[in-house]
Amino acid sequence: QVQVVESGGGLVQAGGSLRLSCTASGGTGRSYTMAWFRQIPGKDREPVSAISWSGGNTYYADSIKGRFTISRGTAKNTVFLQMSSLKPEDTAVYYCARISTHYYLGCPIASYEYSYWGQGTQVTVSS
Repeated sequence: QVQVVESGGGLVQAGGSLRLSCTASGGTGRSYTMAWFRQIPGKDREPVSAISWSGGNTYYADSIKGRFTISRGTAKNTVFLQMSSLKPEDTAVYYCARISTHYYLGCPIASYEYSYWGQGTQVTVSS
């Protein structure tokens, strides 16, 4: 059974930085594309960033391009989201997700492509 766990959220002032961490444990032991989504109450969950199993392909939403960086850790199926120059509009619950197809080279941005989700971590940016 796959378990996805995020950490690293919190309260930060505008212009500050946070680093989110995520590990997807269990399953086959193979590597998978993973992604970060975020959701504001009353709005749909939106894709933030994604990274392929090898780290060779990445996706960034236009709203965070140049400010956030996604990377893979040395441990299998561990990813990080380094968030810098944070803005109040970045305030949301951030979710980590993993697809079910191993060794997939793409970075899907539709939430239905991802089979496994974490519980989410709150990021609050004060002005």
